[in-house]
Amino acid sequence: MATQQAFTMPDFYLPYPARINPHLERARAHSMAWARQMGMLDAPKPGGGVVWTEAALARMDYALLCAYTHPDCDGTMLDLITDWYVWVFFFDDHFLEHFKYSRDIPGATAYLARLELFMAADRQEPPEATNPGEVGLLDLWRRTAPDRSPHWRRRFALSTHNLMIESMWELTNIERGRVANPIEYVQMRRRVGGAPWSANLVEHAVAAEVPDQLAAARPMRVLVDTFADAVHLRNDLFSYQREVQEEGENSNAVLVVERFLDCSTQESADVVGELLTSRMQQFENTALGEVPALLAEHGIAPDEQLGIGAYVKGLQDWQSGGHEWHARSSRYMNEGMAADASVPQPGTLLAGPTGLGTSGLRFRSSGLKRRAQQHAFAPFRPVGHLPVPELYMPFAHRVSPHLGAAREYAPSWARAVGMFDPLPGRPDVGALWDERRFRGFDFPYCAAMIHADADPEQLFLTSAWLSWGTYADDFYPRVFGPSHDLAGAKLLTERLSAFMPLDLGATPEPVNAVERGLADLWPRTAEPIAVPARRKFRADVERMTASWVWELQNRAWGRVPDPVDYVEMRRDTFGSDLTSSLRRLAGGGAVASEVHRHRVMHELDTAAQDYAVFLNDLFSYQKEIEYEGEMHNMVQVVETFLGVDRNRAAAAVAELMKARMEEFELLVEHDLPAMFDELALDATTRAVLVDHVAGLKDWLSGILEWHRRCARYTEAELQRSRVPTTPSGLPLAPVGLGTSAVRVFAGSGGR
Repeated sequence: MATQQAFTMPDFYLPYPARINPHLERARAHSMAWARQMGMLDAPKPGGGVVWTEAALARMDYALLCAYTHPDCDGTMLDLITDWYVWVFFFDDHFLEHFKYSRDIPGATAYLARLELFMAADRQEPPEATNPGEVGLLDLWRRTAPDRSPHWRRRFALSTHNLMIESMWELTNIERGRVANPIEYVQMRRRVGGAPWSANLVEHAVAAEVPDQLAAARPMRVLVDTFADAVHLRNDLFSYQREVQEEGENSNAVLVVERFLDCSTQESADVVGELLTSRMQQFENTALGEVPALLAEHGIAPDEQLGIGAYVKGLQDWQSGGHEWHARSSRYMNEGMAADASVPQPGTLLAGPTGLGTSGLRFRSSGLKRRAQQHAFAPFRPVGHLPVPELYMPFAHRVSPHLGAAREYAPSWARAVGMFDPLPGRPDVGALWDERRFRGFDFPYCAAMIHADADPEQLFLTSAWLSWGTYADDFYPRVFGPSHDLAGAKLLTERLSAFMPLDLGATPEPVNAVERGLADLWPRTAEPIAVPARRKFRADVERMTASWVWELQNRAWGRVPDPVDYVEMRRDTFGSDLTSSLRRLAGGGAVASEVHRHRVMHELDTAAQDYAVFLNDLFSYQKEIEYEGEMHNMVQVVETFLGVDRNRAAAAVAELMKARMEEFELLVEHDLPAMFDELALDATTRAVLVDHVAGLKDWLSGILEWHRRCARYTEAELQRSRVPTTPSGLPLAPVGLGTSAVRVFAGSGGR
């Protein structure tokens, strides 16, 4: 008797036509013979039977998956790609049978550690293979690695490492009976789910590697991330019934959203479908808008540009082909999907062609609706004060005894670098700040809590950095926003890097307060620390300034950001890495970069950052939406995505903050000590990391207290900030009845 489906599938956004490789039957025959040769068809289960039978592998039909997702490669390449997918799915099922069901964490750890030895990037001789997973990986690596550059081999080995080793995260959550929060889930699913690994194989299949100098650039990272998220969200919709209801797994987006929003399974599936659409459209925005500009900025040669084009097309083929395969594979919940794929679905605006492989030619109403929602933002609409929900904060704030001295130092420093002066060449703008407003912002109070143990000079420096970051954040939208001057914003951003020389050498002549402030702060900060720390701190500043250009670009497009893209970029626009690292710079103590890249450290830092930026968005909602016409606010993003009012959106943001904080606490209590033992860290390194966690606690509690006490977000200050002023505080624009239209772009900008 057939099992009833858990929910009705959402209306999928399918913008690309699915095509099929003509070498499908060859790949089917080859992959079956290869799996048998590797021992995958007689690999035993712990309780009897085998992991896969020949009939089961035939029904899952991974050759069909690869023929759909790589429609243009030749037969030999399709054989190799199919073998990789047979291996990765075998690994997943074999790991499930041997370690997930039994919750054998020590055995799983040892198994994964051995697998990594079979894909050494430096081509060291691997050990003797003892099981089908090892035999298969050894064969595949030898058939793939010689044709690729060392750069690609390192990236692919890391992707393979992640999808294997992060299975431990899933296993640990099953052991704890814990369902991840939505942000944690999206981040970790990229590592566990293997779509970045698939993106690497797309490069191999189209014989076009992403140039080394571009791989880490935002547009290329977003291409991979959006591809990964869409692949995984689609897979979670199709696999919910098997994974959650039959196998007892809890790493599934439908379950995550269902638990977080406390909604029905059907409602959760619809939300996941909307997020899938949003991520696919973010992919399109990036591919068509940001990637061409990136190639031009870096002067990429025509042949490499063609390679990037082939890579992007390969990712598109994977999306459309992956959907067609999910609709047909016996592995998933897809009753009726294959039959329905050839007929228009409810809500289809244009029927278009029908038949196998033509679903991508039919645009769904969900995609049009999502684009319309993203571009429907009404700037400067009156929203009034937003009551901030009760916020969970388990840590008490501390205050430096040198606060009084810092409060006297900071205004004199701001005055000296020109923060109270009219902007050069912009009499229409006047001065961004005056001393009265600056004292009300009270950046020294924030500094005194996030760096409570600082000596006076360190506290002065932290206060100045907070002042500079906020002033620059206000400067960008005020100066470049009204005219959409992206070129001017990019030029300033490039110039700012010149004020942070690693060798502390000569810098350009500063021409505004942003440059003068940075010219003063950089040598005071960089001189006492080692070059690696300087390099990281400069990168923190550069990510922050570059993210402000991203905000300006969204404002020019009139587009409310995609939720995932917003969360990840918001950490940079807030300057999270910069402000949270000020205390660490003073404390010293270097830690190997691979430790900071570990899952535990990454989740610790991002969980803390998300809490901080979301609380800022709650407090600054009226300031940004009503007074500045700004759409970069988490409350607004949730309003737009879920289609709810601001109060419900604010409550959802507060729940996200609580979930991230609880994750932070869990990591500190359980995962951090486990990481210490796993990496065999010495006492000194452990002490540095414990101090880092203490600094994050001070940072979080201090930022919350500062938002509650400072004048920056009060109604009186917001009304006053509408009017640009002279250094003495006199208005430069007309005031009184009927003059508000003159001041439409006079908001203070920033956060």
